[in-house]
Amino acid sequence: MTFATLGLIEPLQRALETLGYQTPTPVQAQAIPAVLAGRDLMAAAQTGTGKTAAFAVPLLQLLTMEGPKVAANSARALILCPTRELAEQVHASVAEYAQNLPLTTYAVYGGVSINPQMMKLRKGVDVLVATPGRLIDLFRQNALKLNQLQTLVLDEADRMLDLGFSEELANIYRMLPKKRQTLLFSATFSDEIRTLAGQMLNDPLSIEVSPRNVAANTVKQWVVPVDKKRKPELFVHLMRKGRWKQVLVFAKTRNGVDALVDKLQGLGINADGIHGDKPQATRQRALDRFKSSDVQILVATDVAARGLDIEDLPLVVNFDLPIVAEDYIHRIGRTGRAGNTGEAISLVCADEVSMLSAIEMLTRQTLTRHMEQDFEPEHRVPDTDASGQVVKKPKKPKKPKASGGGGKRNLGKWVDSGEVAPAEPSIKPVRKVPVFNTGPRKKK
Repeated sequence: MTFATLGLIEPLQRALETLGYQTPTPVQAQAIPAVLAGRDLMAAAQTGTGKTAAFAVPLLQLLTMEGPKVAANSARALILCPTRELAEQVHASVAEYAQNLPLTTYAVYGGVSINPQMMKLRKGVDVLVATPGRLIDLFRQNALKLNQLQTLVLDEADRMLDLGFSEELANIYRMLPKKRQTLLFSATFSDEIRTLAGQMLNDPLSIEVSPRNVAANTVKQWVVPVDKKRKPELFVHLMRKGRWKQVLVFAKTRNGVDALVDKLQGLGINADGIHGDKPQATRQRALDRFKSSDVQILVATDVAARGLDIEDLPLVVNFDLPIVAEDYIHRIGRTGRAGNTGEAISLVCADEVSMLSAIEMLTRQTLTRHMEQDFEPEHRVPDTDASGQVVKKPKKPKKPKASGGGGKRNLGKWVDSGEVAPAEPSIKPVRKVPVFNTGPRKKK
């Protein structure tokens, strides 16, 4: 199969050829004809399999072949992304695909001045890539009109809900014309997203080119148990032992990112970090330096789990496991992309066992454990498996109590000194799904 057989026009074929696209990926082969036919679409595919081209290429063809010229302060197609980094990456790809077409593209997001964005929109743009908050700001300031919109794309909608954009999505939905095409693309589709799709899409075609919520098989995954306080020391040890050249590291919190970067820089290691508290220009500069290998270690929160497209990134390290299991797939999806192989290492302590269990259940695999010499944890990380159960070791027979007491007291209950109390099960955060009012509006 070739891109020509999918019905793409010659300028798009030429652009794809220039970019090195030879044959369509499975998601592109199924999605492109459906989008060209005008269908609403839900498409789930592993990250790094060409989802952006799957929706952007046919979208550009529809805009080229159909519809009037874009009006002032208007957009004909809107692509919503959860983060600034992803918006920048998607826009860069769209611009490359459109290099031979008479179309205009632009990206808007928060963290930078809104005035240049308002000026750019005055002439209108054919394809607008946006984060939800900045889109609403522009709409409310009359810098953007959506009455000419033909197509809406939600890229990584599950992440938008994770980041608390449910209210913004509901507001955006009310801004849009009822007659439009809507496309949902993501590596994972939670039950909440399927509910959202049922409210926003019209008779959608569902595409799942790989098992739901399964990580790419091009990524070798393994776990190193360790005590929480020794994670920085273990990371440095593994980095020097493996002679790591370029590593993307994920930490759970912004303070965690800063602390690890300070630790590495104090050891003379070239490291930088990105998280939501840093200005966009600072984040972009750190990312650019990492891509050009000027920075060896880039530490990030989950703001960077999606939208980072780094060519041939060899290694991802989960310094902390993510709270939401689906984010694990997106994190490790930064490596092993486009057919390349990669490696994902997770440093896991005892209080993360419930998160590890959730990840293994989601990915339907038990992650291999490697115990690192001299870093064996004092607080044992209980065994887990893909069933989602924590595997408990058989209890030791109780020893007779010696007079005067020989055990340790724990919350008023006697336990053997060799036993470790099981970790409390964590509760997965409940994501709020926007409820859209589709009924007739009351007249004022």
